[in-house]
Amino acid sequence: MFDLGEWIYRYYIDPIIYDTSYNPVDTVTWAIVLGLSILVLVKLFRHFDLVFDERLTQCTIPFILAGASLRVVEDANLVSPPASYLLITPLIFFLVFLLTSALLLLTRKILGPEFYRGYAAVGMLWTAINLIVLSTVGFQHLWVIAAVFALGTAITGGLLVIRRGLPALGFLDNKLNLMIIYAHMLDAGSTYIGVDWFDYYEKHVVPTFLIDLAGTAVVMFPLKLIILLPVLSMIDRSIEDRTLRNITKLALITLGLAPAVRNTLRLAFGV
Repeated sequence: MFDLGEWIYRYYIDPIIYDTSYNPVDTVTWAIVLGLSILVLVKLFRHFDLVFDERLTQCTIPFILAGASLRVVEDANLVSPPASYLLITPLIFFLVFLLTSALLLLTRKILGPEFYRGYAAVGMLWTAINLIVLSTVGFQHLWVIAAVFALGTAITGGLLVIRRGLPALGFLDNKLNLMIIYAHMLDAGSTYIGVDWFDYYEKHVVPTFLIDLAGTAVVMFPLKLIILLPVLSMIDRSIEDRTLRNITKLALITLGLAPAVRNTLRLAFGV
């Protein structure tokens, strides 16, 4: 007989408690939740008569760094259960989402229309606090940070060179599109170094399959480009609503930058 409770524990609860790899069920579920979260955020901005412009998108990036570094605090076992469960994906996404939304509304209410710098400053302060906490662990492989940035910068820079001769890649002239590519190249770089050099493992279903098939995590670079380039072109052509378009792009930045920062810090701190 089908046991719903056992099914929920197997596919949703256990992966959080034991911080295991994603499975096909929770992967699809969290993808749907992400899409619904984007729609809720769009409605929230319309309710408060806000426009999610490029400047606000850029000012939100410090909160992505804060969330990712907070995740590493849990990786370093600096927080004990059950509180640590809130810092494990996907729960940490909801936690950071709620805190970021609250801080956005609060800073706008206090500072008025020119709240951008204050809002970004709060995110940077939060990130700094996380890094100070992590510093108690001590660096083990500091060079990893430079290596990840070198790989991400080299691949993104090479793509920009190719773009000069390909008008079809004109959408890369958009700052947010370029940030998305760069974030995901950093993620690919951190995954490559972690899997191929340190014997870490990939948690997501499709990348795990392709890495096992190719025998190397280098496959992450072309995989991400094959997916992202047509998706970014489609977003710019099909989504006319400015707020929806920019929030969608922020979600894509988060999906690349958050794991990139987490992976890099884990490797650097040896946790």
